[in-house]
Amino acid sequence: MDAPRKSIASTQMHAALGACKTGWHVLRTKGPSGIQFWFIALLIGIAAGFAAVLFRTGITLLQQTLYGTDDVRLIHSFAETLPWYVIFIIPIFGGLTVGLILNRFTSDGKVRSVAEVIEGAAIKDGRVEMKEGFASAAASLITLGTGGSTGREGPVVHLAAVISTWVSNRMAADGITGRDLLGCAVAAAVSASFNAPIAGALFALEVILRHFAVHAFAPIVIASVAGTVINRLTFGDITEFSLGQASVLAFYVELPAFLILGLLSGLVAVLMMRAIFWADDFGTFFQHKVRLPRFLRPAVAGALLGALAIFYPHIIGVGYETTSAALTGSLMLHEVVVFCVLKVVAVAITMAGRMGGGVFSPSLMVGALLGLAFGLVATSIAPNVSGSETLYALAGMGAVAAAVLGAPISTTLIVFELTGDWQTGLAVMVAVSMSTALASRLVDRSFFLSQLERRNIHLAAGPQAYLLSIFRVANVMRKPDDPRAAPDDAIWEAIEGGHTIGRNDTLEAAMPVFEATNRQFLAVVTLGEEGEAPKIHGALFQVDALRAYNRALAATAAEEHS
Repeated sequence: MDAPRKSIASTQMHAALGACKTGWHVLRTKGPSGIQFWFIALLIGIAAGFAAVLFRTGITLLQQTLYGTDDVRLIHSFAETLPWYVIFIIPIFGGLTVGLILNRFTSDGKVRSVAEVIEGAAIKDGRVEMKEGFASAAASLITLGTGGSTGREGPVVHLAAVISTWVSNRMAADGITGRDLLGCAVAAAVSASFNAPIAGALFALEVILRHFAVHAFAPIVIASVAGTVINRLTFGDITEFSLGQASVLAFYVELPAFLILGLLSGLVAVLMMRAIFWADDFGTFFQHKVRLPRFLRPAVAGALLGALAIFYPHIIGVGYETTSAALTGSLMLHEVVVFCVLKVVAVAITMAGRMGGGVFSPSLMVGALLGLAFGLVATSIAPNVSGSETLYALAGMGAVAAAVLGAPISTTLIVFELTGDWQTGLAVMVAVSMSTALASRLVDRSFFLSQLERRNIHLAAGPQAYLLSIFRVANVMRKPDDPRAAPDDAIWEAIEGGHTIGRNDTLEAAMPVFEATNRQFLAVVTLGEEGEAPKIHGALFQVDALRAYNRALAATAAEEHS
């Protein structure tokens, strides 16, 4: 009697395994269906949410261990009680450890962050470097845990991108699916890091994917909600900052002051970004000048930070204690100005030292300090038509952060979600709009896109500027055995005239040559040593290059409007 039952059970088991294999094959070869993709988005959201929470917890544990404080939100107050040599040594130790990690696991000794995620979304089918990504996460955790003056959002975003890259690679996902999975992971990571589900979803769309395609919205929201749930289960449903009193907009005549604050915030954001770039250039010059080993560069930056923290421990870590003090109006005017300047200096040192971390949290602190300083002056000049100076701190916080990120929508929302104050939206929106409008004209739209522009990756101008760089000549050229190949004598004529291009070059290098020479094709060759004949690989025809470019533009437009 048992034999037929076993046979039936065995048959059902084989059928189930066969269905799973078939489903996996379809998933890998044809991509997920809508419902499947939403389920995958949920799983990625959970994974990225846990990664963000673990990263935050790791920073807390490291700071508690090294600085001996129970509440890391009050770390600078506690650091004031420590011996000066402890404050000085900890960042050096952190910098040395970071240098060794990056020197071992990256080819250039640089930390990967949000800029690389944006690049991955634009031109790498939603993929980022995995080994370098894990190394960057470890380096950033150590940086923030040992007093580095940056934020945790950049490393968390890239760590989430590593998770989505692994899933995309396992699924053999195409570009659209890979980018959507990347957006899901980033949304969940931002939401889990800041308890901000709305801003997390919009950050992924506005900053990372840089479009608001309808097909991507639902799965990204699902992942963002999953990340938020994980945050709230771990830390509770609390906001990052608590405002001491309700922020009130006393009278509409006060709005012009927020316009001025927005313009000032845009200028300060630009100064902050350029200070980071200038410090990075100077650090590279100094490193080459004194022949400093690459792994010691973060340690030198740590020494500078430690020396500064002896006198001003406010620069240690993310800086939420000082930001909270600014939002509650607990600082004097001279303190606000000094802390604002020193935070910019500390961020520039940390980033130039390639220690790791993000720029969002520092921009929140700088913005809150700038806004409070402006508010203290403005309310003293016109007290009869002024609300609380803390409202200016809130608006300044959003305005500087939005200009640095180049993301006015998601930054406005994340400020509201970080503080829980939804009653002052008009003032914040006015300041944010003015700051981003000004800053985007003085830099390449944002800090991240400016970083990429410095590497000759032209994403700020849109797809028409960067799509040519994703096509290699070898993939577009006509080989000698192609029925439509260029005649041999025509190829040699092109070679003799110097109208050649390498097979590993991109269409970005080829199109200016076509425009300047008005030729039908370029010879694709590898030049030999002097006296050696070049090796001919084929010919790149202008019509083929234009056809590939047009297809890419059409595909991008279709994705953005789907």
